[in-house]
Amino acid sequence: MKRAVAAIARVALPILTRLDPELAHDLGLAALKCTRPLWPAWSFAGEFSVRCFGLQFAHPVGLAAGFDKNGDYLDALGALGFSHIELGTVTPRPQPGNPKPRMFRVPGSLALINRMGFNNKGVDHLIARLSRSRYRGIRGISIGKNFDTPIENAQDDYVACLRKVYPHADYVAVNVSSPNTARLRELQDRDGLQRILGTLLGERIALQERHGKRVPLLVKVAPDLSEAQVSELAQQLRSLQPDGVIATNTSSDLNVLGKPLAAEQRGGLSGAPLHPLSLKVISQLRAELGADFPIIGVGGIVSAANARETLSAGANLLQIYTGFAYRGLGLLEELIGSPP
Repeated sequence: MKRAVAAIARVALPILTRLDPELAHDLGLAALKCTRPLWPAWSFAGEFSVRCFGLQFAHPVGLAAGFDKNGDYLDALGALGFSHIELGTVTPRPQPGNPKPRMFRVPGSLALINRMGFNNKGVDHLIARLSRSRYRGIRGISIGKNFDTPIENAQDDYVACLRKVYPHADYVAVNVSSPNTARLRELQDRDGLQRILGTLLGERIALQERHGKRVPLLVKVAPDLSEAQVSELAQQLRSLQPDGVIATNTSSDLNVLGKPLAAEQRGGLSGAPLHPLSLKVISQLRAELGADFPIIGVGGIVSAANARETLSAGANLLQIYTGFAYRGLGLLEELIGSPP
């Protein structure tokens, strides 16, 4: 039965790619949710499992944050075989995000540009969805700040989210690197990261005692950092000691496309052109953080060859997004095998 549904998905994918990207995304997820009862459970041989920041992953491949911001499709996406799914980015209060259109394909480049702006239904909605989910894989939750919260008070939003998601998350990702929320990337700087991450790590001590479990905290970083900035970041990570780093978010440098774009198509770049930038950051982080610091590699993984390169650069785990949007189940099968 899963093969039949996969065949239907392959037929539908070319049709979806002719629609507005955000509309295609929403329709694809709705269709996936409708067919969820037809999908039997995946099983994976133990030889593919990965242990990372205290958690056991069935295999290295997960779904990056942004694909299911609100947890509305967690069970349906989980049935496809991802070892982990990162939900969000979620904010304390619901917000609509930036005006549409805000997602654009880059023809011939297997790339997307988006300026979504943390559109989500708020942390309370996400928690309600998680409480009803039956997904048995690893659940990550990406947290951020509301667009109208002053950057000086950003830690209040992150702490509010952490307190609410803590009982439901297997790990929490601290998103300080989206290019689509004004001034957010300032939080990657020395003082900003110290303030945000230091506050969250302190809060976790109280939450760990209250809930009787220790939830790993990871930081998601940008691909547009210079070598000096990556070195500074690595020093901060060694000092603050989060449980891992996710490298990388989307890029604000659209020059790598080598083609002029319309003014309205500004935003964060993801997909194949991002891969070299992501590899560079991952490689340097691995060299500076040592062999034992967990790294989730994400950015431009659109083929098995890209996945191998990301692992070779030093990633322990992988996440896909744009490659999955373009290639669908074909990419997932290439990375983890065919449906049973």
